[in-house]
Amino acid sequence: MTNPEENKTLDKNKKSKEIIIIFAVIIAIITGSIYYINSMNYQTTDDAYVESDLIQIAPKVSGQIKEIYIKDNQKIKEGDLIAKIDDADYKIKLAQAQAMYEKALFSQKVAKAKLDAINTEIKLAKKDLDRYTNLYKAGAVSQQTLDNAKIKYDNTKAKLLSAEESILSNTDNKVADAELRVLKAQRDQAALNLEYTNIIAPNSGTVTNKNIEKGKYVQTGQPIFMLVTDNIWIEANFKESQVGLMKIGQEVEIKVDAYPKKKFKGKIESIQMASGAKASLFPPENAVGSFVKIVQRIPVKIVFNEEINKDEYNIIAGMSVEPKVRVK
Repeated sequence: MTNPEENKTLDKNKKSKEIIIIFAVIIAIITGSIYYINSMNYQTTDDAYVESDLIQIAPKVSGQIKEIYIKDNQKIKEGDLIAKIDDADYKIKLAQAQAMYEKALFSQKVAKAKLDAINTEIKLAKKDLDRYTNLYKAGAVSQQTLDNAKIKYDNTKAKLLSAEESILSNTDNKVADAELRVLKAQRDQAALNLEYTNIIAPNSGTVTNKNIEKGKYVQTGQPIFMLVTDNIWIEANFKESQVGLMKIGQEVEIKVDAYPKKKFKGKIESIQMASGAKASLFPPENAVGSFVKIVQRIPVKIVFNEEINKDEYNIIAGMSVEPKVRVK
């Protein structure tokens, strides 16, 4: 026979379980409703990272590093002198190019004197040709003598043409003009190469992956460090089923893993017109018998809408973030 006290305890436990189940169901319904409403109005992903402009810095001329003015993780400004290559050889090359250019200008005196001499020579050759022509008609000289006079006159005319091409012109269309332009270009290139021995920062940013030291020999185009600019944005890879309602300009709430208590404001700047897989170096080929459908990811560029206090929040390229896009 059941004890009345035990029946009361069982009834009480049963009611407690029912209440717990009812509460659990209510919580599940509320949670599901919140999730459903949230999923209808917002789209989020954890496949998102901070991106930045990365500029690979390399010298334009080769040589030995004479001085270096930067260190790892240093902030630099556009136009700052980064390093200096030994410029002794480049100064000599510039002096040689300048000397060749000046020599071409000075040689014009000789060329003009030569032209005057040939003008005198051609006048004499023309007189001789006219005289021998008259003598030949009179039967006083042979055909060979007349032919020699003609050959001398023609050769002198050719020399005159060559001498005229050696004189610089106002119309800039002679051989001498072209040769002078070549020498000027060589001089200008030598001056540029000397200038390139000073390695200048092309943009403002932070030095990373520094690969130079004083005394090291560097080649033209050899990377010496990476410059990370202050321009940052988010590249979020949303599933293709998520981007249907996304539009440029939509508001985004950005949560950076490094600062979980802070929510940054942003907006969609652009949506890539190709999936991440399609834009890769080796895009997938689906025309095979073993095709398996894979949900594609579409890169979406998100920019910050607010000024970020860099003293308080050090957001750098590569950090993981979780953007939340308001689509409705």
